[in-house]
Amino acid sequence: MMKKIIIALFVFFMFDFSVQAQEQLKIGYTNVEYILSQLPEAKSIQKDLEDYQTQLRNQIQAKVDEFQKRAAAYQQNGANMTDIARQAEERDLQSMQTNLNQFQQEAEQAMQKKQVDLLRPAYEKIEKAIKEVRKEAGYTHIFSSDIGGAAILLDAREEDNISDLVLQKLGITPPVKTEN
Repeated sequence: MMKKIIIALFVFFMFDFSVQAQEQLKIGYTNVEYILSQLPEAKSIQKDLEDYQTQLRNQIQAKVDEFQKRAAAYQQNGANMTDIARQAEERDLQSMQTNLNQFQQEAEQAMQKKQVDLLRPAYEKIEKAIKEVRKEAGYTHIFSSDIGGAAILLDAREEDNISDLVLQKLGITPPVKTEN
């Protein structure tokens, strides 16, 4: 009989603990890319990135044009060159090709760094607002609904989506949602 009472008490306490734990856990989610797209500075950031990318592309294109011009001249005049001059021109063309490839890689890295540098303040601002909303609304955890366009959160209640609360915390009126 005592054993049954102990088991009953154990089950009761475990059930009570489970109910309390569920009541204390409040999970929300947000879409950071959506929030970023609504920030006033988003268009400026995008324009700065596009301008920088255009500058890099123009520099690369200038180097490509120079290389192609030099290669075309070599193809046209190579047969008339001395062996020493032809070998020197081939070395120069190979060096130009190597430098062009290296410049393209450096330009790609520079573009990635520029993107990080431009987006960092916006992401920090969003992160701060998310933390404030989490505390104010009593959430214990906030998840991202997606990362880089890939869905992470496959299903959740819409009322746990805090994206509009974060926008409001940032002083932005969320766009009106239309039903599909």
